[in-house]
Order: sequence, then C-alpha cells, then structure tokens
Amino acid sequence: MLRSVLPGLLAALIAGSALAAPPGLSGRPEAEQPAERKKPAPAISLDDLFARLREADDDEEAKGVAKLIERRLDRSGSATADLLTDRARQAMSAKDFALAAELMDRVTALEPAWSEGWNRRATVFWLLSDKQAAVADLQRALVLEPRHFEAWAALGRIYLSMDDKARALNAFRRAAALYPRMAKVNEAIDRLAPDVDGRDL
Repeated sequence: MLRSVLPGLLAALIAGSALAAPPGLSGRPEAEQPAERKKPAPAISLDDLFARLREADDDEEAKGVAKLIERRLDRSGSATADLLTDRARQAMSAKDFALAAELMDRVTALEPAWSEGWNRRATVFWLLSDKQAAVADLQRALVLEPRHFEAWAALGRIYLSMDDKARALNAFRRAAALYPRMAKVNEAIDRLAPDVDGRDL
C-alpha cells in the first residue's frame, strides 16, 4: 500500500525581435539567427491523469497512468515529512511497526492535509492489527483526496476482514470507478456482489 516555465518576458521579446528583423539588421549573418524558442509543454494535471486512468484502453496503459498518479500523491511538499516517511518505510521493512507508527504520527502532525500520509499511517495500523484506527486514517485520507483509489481498495480489504461485506463492496466499487482496470478490486467485486446484491433466480 499506500506522496513550466515560460521564457522570461525580456528573453522572449529579444528573441522575437531578432527573428522579425531582416537579415543583416540584427548584426548577425542570417545563418546565425537564433532558432525560434518553443514553449515547454504544460504539465499534465492530476485531473487529466485521473480521466486517462478511467478511459485507459488496456491494462498496461492503466498501470502506467496509475503509477504517475501515485507519484503525484506521494509528494508531501515537505522535505522533513518525506524524510520521516522514508524512515517509517524502513522501519516497516524491519518489522518495527511501533517506530513506523511513531514516525507517521509526526508526519500527519506536520502535514495534516497530505492524504498519502494518512494512507501510509493506516497501513502501519493495519500491520499492528488496529483495524479501527486504520479505517479512521483511510477515511481521513479520502476526505482529503476522494480519488485515492488505493485508499478505497485498502478500506475494502479491511471491511472484508471485519466481515462487513456491504461496506467492503461499496469501497471496492468506489476504487473500480476510479481505476476500472484494477484487477484484484474487480475480482473482489465479482465475489461479493452476489452475496450483497442478491443472486439472480
């Protein structure tokens, strides 16, 4: 589980005037005239990435877009929070879940508006078998970023482990609406739907 620079106006004006001048008037031979500057392509917005994820034509494309989204969500905007989160990850790898929880407590206090911080602390609580705390953190993450498909999927798995099939199915469906090609989520929906929605006669 689960943190364009436009050319300076002066430079643009200088480049534009040099291009507009007839050969020889700029003081340079024609062959040495500066090439026209190209504006950098605008960065793809998170909204556009989520739209591409919903409309992806195949699994590989969807996985690629999902990774781009995850990288955006991984950005806390704070070097300190990023460092603490990385140390928490190392603690989790070493199975020192208590230390990981302490570190993520500091992260969520430092950056309370960072949805991924709450999502990651939820993972620690899950590993500590504190399901209620994990659910609370995932719900907080989803208030901050309702499109966090990994948080929805994790919430579904926790509800399923609590045998709350209706809430699990709802969470999985929310994840699938955002990431339609999320295979494990779709498999879970197929298993749960007949029990929750009722079987056709």
